[in-house]
Amino acid sequence: MLVVAHNGPTTDAERAVNSMRAALPKLIIDWAQPMPYTALQSMFDEFYPKGMQWYWKGDFVRTLPDAAIEAHLAHLTEMPSPFSVMHLYPIDGAVHRQNEDATAWGCRDATWSMVIAGVDPNPSNFPTLKKWTRDYWQAVHPFNLNGAYPNFMMDDEGEERVKAAYGDNYQRLATLKKKYDPGNLFRVNQNIRPAA
Repeated sequence: MLVVAHNGPTTDAERAVNSMRAALPKLIIDWAQPMPYTALQSMFDEFYPKGMQWYWKGDFVRTLPDAAIEAHLAHLTEMPSPFSVMHLYPIDGAVHRQNEDATAWGCRDATWSMVIAGVDPNPSNFPTLKKWTRDYWQAVHPFNLNGAYPNFMMDDEGEERVKAAYGDNYQRLATLKKKYDPGNLFRVNQNIRPAA
C-alpha cells in the first residue's frame, strides 16, 4: 500500500500524483483525490480501534541496501497478526535544505523514518508482539542511522535513544527544558530531561 499526500495547489498535486501513478504497476485500488487533511489522518481509524495492544520501535534510515530489504522481507513474513505493520515515511524536501542545528530536528541526512509496530486486539498476545518487533528492529537496525522519531519509541528504550533522536541538538533542548520546565512536569513522552 502506498499512501500519498500533497500540500499545495490542486494542479500541482495532480501532476505529482499522476507522475507517481505512471511509474507504478496497475493499481488495484486508487483513492488518491483531493480531501481534507483530517480525512487523510482518520482514514485508517476503523482498522485500529481503541483498545488494541501496540509495541513499536523506529529508526531513521538513509539507504535500503539489498541486505536490509532481505531482512525486512524475512520479518514481514513472520508478522504476529494482520494488524502489525512496518512503515517508511519519506523525509525530503525542506528538511534537507536546513542546517542540522536550525531546529530541534537533528537527522537531516535521513531519507526515511521507519516504524515497526506489532499490533493485536488480544492482551495475551502482547509478549509475542513485543518479541517480533524487537527481533525485527534488531535485524534491520545495523543498516540504519542512530536515533528515531521520538513518537516511534516505547518508554522502555532509555535516555540514550532519546538523545540519539535529537543528536547534537539535545543539549540545547535540555537547556531550554531547564529554563521552562525545570521540574520536568511535561514528561509523559520520550522525555528531554532538564539540563543539570
